[in-house]
Order: sequence, then C-alpha cells, then structure tokens
Amino acid sequence: MAISLRVTKKEEKLFRDYARFHGITVSELIRTAVLEKIENEIDIKDFDECLQIYQENKKFYSLNEIIKGNK
Repeated sequence: MAISLRVTKKEEKLFRDYARFHGITVSELIRTAVLEKIENEIDIKDFDECLQIYQENKKFYSLNEIIKGNK
C-alpha cells in the first residue's frame, strides 16, 4: 500500500539526509517513526491504566508472586 505525504523542501532534505546517514530509506524512516510513536502512546496508556489500578487497590505483587499464583 502506498501513502503519500506532503512536506516542505526543507523537511524533505532533512528526511533524506537523516535516512541516508542511517543507511535506510525514507520509507523505512517514516514507517519506523510512526510505529514507534504509536507504540509509545500505547505504552503510556497502559502505564496510566496500571497506575490507576494500583492507586485504587494499593496492592503490589512481585513477579515471583504472580508466577506462583498461576500454578
């Protein structure tokens, strides 16, 4: 699938120079940047949900307690 993106000449040069410096294509650069942005937002959302649950319950389980509890 192809997606087009409108950028200024200055932005295009920056993208191309950065991609060239890292030995990747502009497509790889943009794909990676967007996926990382999405993953970071998901991680922040998950953290916020876990923090809220912790603040409501005030209970903390170690990894060993969790593993033992599943046996």
